[in-house]
Amino acid sequence: MGHDHGHAHGAADHRGRLAAAFGVSVVVLLAQAVGAVVTGSLALLVDTAHLLTDTGGLALALVAAHLSRRPPSPARTWGYRRAEVLAALGQAAVLLAVGVYVLVEAVQRLVTPPEIPSSTLVVFGLVGLVGNLVALAVLAGGRSANLNLRAAFLEVANDALGSLGVVVAAVVIATTGWLRADAVAALLIGALILPRALRLLRETTAVLLESTPPGLDLDEVRTHLLRVQHVREVHDLHASLIATGLPVISAHVVVDDGCFSDGHAGRILDELQECVARHFDVSVEHSTFQVETASHRAHEHSGHA
Repeated sequence: MGHDHGHAHGAADHRGRLAAAFGVSVVVLLAQAVGAVVTGSLALLVDTAHLLTDTGGLALALVAAHLSRRPPSPARTWGYRRAEVLAALGQAAVLLAVGVYVLVEAVQRLVTPPEIPSSTLVVFGLVGLVGNLVALAVLAGGRSANLNLRAAFLEVANDALGSLGVVVAAVVIATTGWLRADAVAALLIGALILPRALRLLRETTAVLLESTPPGLDLDEVRTHLLRVQHVREVHDLHASLIATGLPVISAHVVVDDGCFSDGHAGRILDELQECVARHFDVSVEHSTFQVETASHRAHEHSGHA
C-alpha cells in the first residue's frame, strides 16, 4: 500500500538563475584566458582553469535542471530528478582534479618563480572578481534549493575567492617585488577547491549509494511507527534520497490479525504515513508501507532489518 503524490514538477525551477550565471561566467572566462596568456600568471591561469571547469559545470547544471523538469514515465518513474545529483557528482570530480593540479604546479612555481606584470594582473583579477560577484548574486537566492544549485554556487564562490587571491598577489608583487606571491595565491586557490570538492563528492555519493537521508534517524522512525495502535512489528525499513527535497521511505508493518477483518488496516496506513510526514525534521511525503499479519513474514525472503 502506498502514498501517491505527483512529483513531475516537485523541484523549483531555477533555470533562469543558472542561465544568467552561465552567461556571466563565459564572459569572465574569456577575459581571464586572455589575461593568463598576457601575464603568464600561474594564479590567474589556475583561476582560469578553475573557471573553465565551473563554466562547464554550470552548463551541465543547466542541462540537468532542464532534464529534472521532464515528467516521469513507465521507464523512469521518478523522471530525471536524479540528474541534478549526477551533475553535482561530475562537478565535484572535476573540481577535485583541478585542485590537485593546482597544488602540484604551484609548488613547482615556488622553486622557480617567473616574472609577472603586476599592473596587468590586477586589471584581469578585478574583471574576474566583479564578474564572479555578479554571478554569485544571481545564484544566491536559490543556492539551497538542491545539490545542483549548491554545487554551482560553491564553484562561483570559489572563483570569486580565487579572483580575489589573484588581485592580492598582484598587489603584493607590485609593492614588494616578491614574485612567489603568485604561486602562493595559486596554492590558496587549490586549498579552497579541495575541501569543498571532497564534501560535495561525499554528499552526492551518499545519495547514489541510497544512504539514509541526513537528519532522518531510522531507529527513531521505527520507535514512532511502533507507537501506532495495533502495530506489533516493523521490519524491512528503508529510507533513501531520490534527489534534493525528495526523501522516500518504505517498511513492512505487522499489525493485529483482526485489523484485516474489522477494516482497521486502512486507518493504520493513514496513521503510518501521517507519522513519517509530520513527526520528524525530514518530512517524508513519499512513503510505502506493506501492512501484513505476523504469519506473512514466514513467506518473505530473509536478510532485511
